[in-house]
Amino acid sequence: MKTRVTDLFGITYPIVQGGLAYLAYAELAAAVSNSGGLGQITAMTLRTPDRLREEIRKVRTLTDKPFGVNFAIGRHDGQYKELLEAAIAEQVPAISITGANPKPIFERLEGENIRTLVLVSGVRHAQKAEELGADAVMAVGQEGGGHLGRDDIGTMVLIPRVVESVSIPVLASGGIGTGSGLLAALSLGAEGIEMGTRFIATQECVHASEAYKQAVISAKETDTVIIKKTLGSPGRVLKTDFTEGIIAREQAGATYEDLKEMISGMANCKYIYDGNEAAGFGWAGQVAGLINHVPTVQELFDEMTSEVRVGRKRMDEIFGETITS
Repeated sequence: MKTRVTDLFGITYPIVQGGLAYLAYAELAAAVSNSGGLGQITAMTLRTPDRLREEIRKVRTLTDKPFGVNFAIGRHDGQYKELLEAAIAEQVPAISITGANPKPIFERLEGENIRTLVLVSGVRHAQKAEELGADAVMAVGQEGGGHLGRDDIGTMVLIPRVVESVSIPVLASGGIGTGSGLLAALSLGAEGIEMGTRFIATQECVHASEAYKQAVISAKETDTVIIKKTLGSPGRVLKTDFTEGIIAREQAGATYEDLKEMISGMANCKYIYDGNEAAGFGWAGQVAGLINHVPTVQELFDEMTSEVRVGRKRMDEIFGETITS
């Protein structure tokens, strides 16, 4: 596959692994990069520059392929600055930015030979990212897991809208976890995809508990809910008594202060690391309904490329002519 995304990031397949808070570490990132995509490690949950440097160097012992570092800045304000300096000093190939205003990061990266991606949820955000100098944007539809936009726009509509609104490459995100999803994204005008939930249920996502992985592969497309909507930062999670409890408290008028322990990173870790469903939550998108096994990342890429070939053949048959080699 050849798109501007593969050219920009020096990868074989236009597939980017999401930042995955508390889960995106060297083993997963290297496996994705070795399989031909762009793997990423998560900066903010490593907390200190020393730990981030160690993780970057660990990735380099596991792969010689390009990889990225994700900065989910969100509520972290300026806390990411020392981590950003560590990533720049290590000359990482790519940096992705999610949450909050990315302008300070772009100002610091000016003149550095580091590719950049920004996660966006709408046209205006995509245009702003392009204006700031982003090399590509990842547009996430309402189906996605983790933090989403506030406008409830699905991927099928969002992607072509963003594509027609910017000149830089667009990657589709939200509800994508198969080769057919990749093919659909490309047909919508995207030049690649970002996947998060699908990579949780892989063997190299070693920090995710078996309970979390099993919950993802057991879930139907109806088994997710959105929390934090009343707080202005909606995010999609697996439906459990705990997450239903968060929603009930929101509907009763709970404030951020009322909910901060239930929606904290610590509560997230209690579920994804320990499998403690009564004390925490796990991010997941509606694509969980399409996930039914836990392959290696290489097996997943092989399955997806096979599905792309099948899909292309089907298009040939529908159109009644050979449009692919």
